[in-house]
Amino acid sequence: MANTFKLKTKANIGVTTVGIYTATSPVTATVVIGVTLANTSAAGVNVGVAVSRGANGDDINLLKNVPIAQGASLEYMGGNKLVIETNDTIKVESDVNNSLDVALTIMEIT
Repeated sequence: MANTFKLKTKANIGVTTVGIYTATSPVTATVVIGVTLANTSAAGVNVGVAVSRGANGDDINLLKNVPIAQGASLEYMGGNKLVIETNDTIKVESDVNNSLDVALTIMEIT
């Protein structure tokens, strides 16, 4: 069993929900260590982070309509961990087009 640390990023996220990371085979599980959301727009935004479980269960919101001020960032998961399984996806959205940059720090287990 190998553990690999990775950084997944997406820039200019807007009103369309975007998949940041999907755990795919040969990954058996992924530990989400941190999520940083940066508001790059000229105004405040409301953001959401969700997990889509695919065929494994319910889709859930981790954050929903959480405000981030202009030029600010939000570090989500500080001190917590989230385990996702094969075919699960971390998704992010904003209520303003091209307004959000995201960094997802993970450890893949194969």
